[in-house]
Formats: sequence, structure tokens, C-alpha cells
Amino acid sequence: MMKKFAIATVAALGLGLAACDGPQENAAEDAGEQMAEEVNDQAEAMEDAGQITDAQEDAMTDAAEDKADAMEEAGEAADEAAGQ
Repeated sequence: MMKKFAIATVAALGLGLAACDGPQENAAEDAGEQMAEEVNDQAEAMEDAGQITDAQEDAMTDAAEDKADAMEEAGEAADEAAGQ
């Protein structure tokens, strides 16, 4: 439950900064956040069902968040390359 709160907090903070971002960064950030939320929900359900451990759930969530960050960074680089 705490992870969902953390993701929601990060997402809310991201909205405050979105006005400064370019269109490709915003799109990549939105896609990354959506993907991370889906992975988090899936990992939480798997842990609740006893299919994986809490540590494995955390690892899945961390990996998804890292991928989301990389997607946002790639979008930012694309915006910068386009002069936005």
C-alpha cells in the first residue's frame, strides 16, 4: 500500500513540473508512469497470492520505476534534440 502512495505522490509531483517539459518527454513520462503502475499492481497481486516474496515484489516495482525514468529521460533527450 505504501508503494501505491509513493507512486501517486511522484505522479502528482510530476504534474507540477509538466509545464516545463517538452511534448515527447511528457508522453514518455505518462507512458512510463502507466507501465510502472500496472507492474506495481501485478506484483502486489502476485505477492498477495503468495506467488512471489515481498522482496521480489519490491524488485519488480523498482525495475519498472527505473524503466519509467529511462523512458522519461529518452523523451527529454528527444525534445532537446528537436530544440524544444
